[in-house]
Amino acid sequence: MGIIRQGILGGFRKKTGTVVGAFWRDLNVIRALPRASKKAATQLQINQRLRFGLIMGFLSSFSDLIEMYYNHRSATKSPMNEAVSYHLKEAVIGVGPNFTIDYPKVKFSRGKLVLPAAMQVGATATATVDFEWNHTVGDNRFRDATDLVNLLVYNPTKKQFVTLMEAAPRSAEVYSLQLPIEFSGDNIHCYMNFSSALKKGVASDSFYVGMMKVV
Repeated sequence: MGIIRQGILGGFRKKTGTVVGAFWRDLNVIRALPRASKKAATQLQINQRLRFGLIMGFLSSFSDLIEMYYNHRSATKSPMNEAVSYHLKEAVIGVGPNFTIDYPKVKFSRGKLVLPAAMQVGATATATVDFEWNHTVGDNRFRDATDLVNLLVYNPTKKQFVTLMEAAPRSAEVYSLQLPIEFSGDNIHCYMNFSSALKKGVASDSFYVGMMKVV
């Protein structure tokens, strides 16, 4: 039974007939009840489901980074919804059913902070990845020496992620991230971004630093 809380012109909650009322992200919304379809899915629908499942499975592994740093611009979409929309359009390659992630297009963060002019990864020790960046220009409202670097590594062979938030200040210009020893010999994809230590929720776009082989 639906419940009207603010008179006849107000929103309502729960099921009423063939619709459901709800309050979602500051909006009163009405949704139709789902109906089972007896029609077989078309190949286009199958491909859409495969692409969606691929993206959701991938992004859910670092959803905490997305929720914190995907600086959304929509009042009706969550950070995760915006991230899913972007990756469906930009980060899926291949022909169905063999879809895969376009790793250089992956972004766990969107924001206004300025990225360093140069960023790279390398290896100087076993099961370690060295993230390096420069900080040779003065601070301003979109770049500060106290900004914190956030790191994301993905191992497609093991299908495992390693993340470290607020690893080091921008002024450090280097951070060595320890990886699981079983990553040795595997290729990994490396990403980084910066978040403000002075203003909560302010961050840069994430950047694909590159692929490297773990020693």
